Amino acid sequence: MMMYESSFAMLKSARSMLIVALLALPSLGQAQELSEPIGYIMKVKGEATVTSRGQTIDAAVGQAVILGAVLRTGAQGSMGVTLSDNTVMSFGPNSEFILDEYEFEPIREELRLSARISRGTLNFISGVIAKLKPEAVELKTPTGTIGVRGTHFLVKVGQ
Repeated sequence: MMMYESSFAMLKSARSMLIVALLALPSLGQAQELSEPIGYIMKVKGEATVTSRGQTIDAAVGQAVILGAVLRTGAQGSMGVTLSDNTVMSFGPNSEFILDEYEFEPIREELRLSARISRGTLNFISGVIAKLKPEAVELKTPTGTIGVRGTHFLVKVGQ
């Protein structure tokens, strides 16, 4: 019986610490934005990095991608990413891509995908967001904005 009481006390203490930590945040929405993955890296070849929350690390298969992440590939690098709505993106050498906005809650009709590619190449295959609400998907380049109305396109942005 003593073991169960001890375990219960530990759980209660952990729960209290979690509540205090959540209350210290300005809003639960920000906590979700900071921690919830919106996709995952599915393929990496050569030099590829992910920068998020001010830290840059080498990209690895299975690594979570969060909102605001900067995805970069080197001169011989490439990377493939799948988002939670099944959007598939493949980046070629010397690419830089930033996920600015992402909302995928079809039940509440909150759908949005906005991103920027500043250099390199991107092979984009639309997921559920583009199928349900095509006008909610946009890709910005240094010289213009692509409104996604189809399911597959390629982009090349020069240096």
